[in-house]
Amino acid sequence: MSADTADPDIRTDIRTRTRAFVLAGARALLLSVLVPAGSITLFVLTIVSLVLVPVGIGIVTTPWVLAGVRGLANLRRLLAAEWSGVRIPPAYRPVPKGANLWTRCFHLLRDPATWRDLMWLPVDMTAGFVTALLPALLLLYPFEGFALGAGLWRVFTDGTRVGWWYGFVPVGGQGTALAAAALGAALLVAGYYTAPFLLRVHFLLTRSVLASGQGELAERVRVLTETRRDAVDTSAAELRRIERDLHDGAQARLVAMGMDLGTIEALIEKDPAKARQLLAQARKSSADALTELRDLVRGIHPPVLAERGLGDAVRALALRMPIGTEVDVDLPGRLGEPVEAAAYFAVSEILTNAVKHSGADRIWVDMHHTGEPGSRQDGGMLRIAVTDNGTGGAAIGAGSGLSGVKRRLGTFDGILAVSSPAGGPTMVTMEIPCELS
Repeated sequence: MSADTADPDIRTDIRTRTRAFVLAGARALLLSVLVPAGSITLFVLTIVSLVLVPVGIGIVTTPWVLAGVRGLANLRRLLAAEWSGVRIPPAYRPVPKGANLWTRCFHLLRDPATWRDLMWLPVDMTAGFVTALLPALLLLYPFEGFALGAGLWRVFTDGTRVGWWYGFVPVGGQGTALAAAALGAALLVAGYYTAPFLLRVHFLLTRSVLASGQGELAERVRVLTETRRDAVDTSAAELRRIERDLHDGAQARLVAMGMDLGTIEALIEKDPAKARQLLAQARKSSADALTELRDLVRGIHPPVLAERGLGDAVRALALRMPIGTEVDVDLPGRLGEPVEAAAYFAVSEILTNAVKHSGADRIWVDMHHTGEPGSRQDGGMLRIAVTDNGTGGAAIGAGSGLSGVKRRLGTFDGILAVSSPAGGPTMVTMEIPCELS
C-alpha cells in the first residue's frame, strides 16, 4: 500500500477513535450525573412505598413507583443498545387490562422482572456509578494535569511544600507539576483506547443484573408462538386465495370452454358458421385460462425467482411497475428459497402500496446482504430498503398491507421499520437473518 493511500486510512482511523473516545466520555459523564440521582431517588421511594403496602397507602403508590423503575430500566436498555450495542431484552409480564389497583400492585410484585429491577437499583448507584464515572474521568481528568504543568500549581503551593495531589503525584513545584502533566497525558492515551470499552462494561454490568435467561427464553417462546400462529394463518389464507382464484378464474373458463365444445359438436353439421364462431371463442377461453393459470403460478412462486434469484426477480417486478422504479442489488450469492419467496412478496406488497397510496412518481429499492457466502459468523442479514418520494403518512396498523408484511417477515425472525413523515418521503426497511449459499 502506498503512503498516499495509507495516510488517509490512518487519519480516518484516528478521527474514528477520537470521536468514539469523546462520545464515550461525554455519555459516561451524563450517566455519572443522572445514574445516582435517578437510582437513589427511585430506590428510596420504592422502599417507602413497599413499607406502606400493609396499611393500604402502598397499594396506591407502588404501581406508580414501579412504573418509574421500569421506565428507568427501559431507558438504560435503550442507551445500552444505541451507545454500546448491548441488548438487554425486557421480560415483563403483561399487566391485565382493566386491573384494579390491588390486582395491579400484586401482579407487579409477583413479576420476577420487578425484583430484578429493584436489585439493579443499588448496584447501579454503586458499581454502576463507578463504571460510568471512569470513562468521564479519563476524558476530563487529564486536563487538570495539563493545567498544573502549565503553571496552575502556583495557586495551590508556595513552592516549599506539597500543595496539591494529582493522582499519586504530589505537586509542590514545576518539576512535580510536569510529572502531573505527564501522568495526565498517560491517562489521556489510556482513555483514548479504553473509554468505549469501559462504557460498554457499565452496560454489561447492567445486563448482568437486569437480564434473565429464563426471561429471554420465555420471550423467545412467546415470539415463536406468535410467528407460528401467523405462519399458519398466512398459509391458510394463501390456500383460500388460490382456491378462490382457481374457482372464479381458470375453472370457470374451462367449464365455459367445455360447454362451447359441446355446442360446437352439436352445430358442426347443422350450422358450420356458428360452430366456427364458437370454436374461436373456445380458443380464446383456453388462452385466457392458460394466462390466468400462469399468473396464479407466478403468484405462488414466480419462475424468475426460482431460476434467477431474488435480485433479478425484484428487477423484473420493478419493470412492471407503472411508475419509475430503480433497483440496486448487492447479493453475491443465493438465499434459501423460503427467505427469497418471503422477501420477494414483501417487496411486491410494499411496491403495490406505494403505487396505490403514496402519490409518488419515483421509487428506489436497495437490497444487500451482510456476511460472506457460506459464512455462519453472525448469521448474516438481508437488508432491503424501499423508498418513495410520495406524500408520506404510511404506518403499520391493523388491516394494512404493511401489517401482513410484518407478519410474513416475523416467521423468519425478520423485522419491519417504517419512516413516513407527513409530506414524505417514505422509507420501509426490512431485515431478515439469513445466510448466502
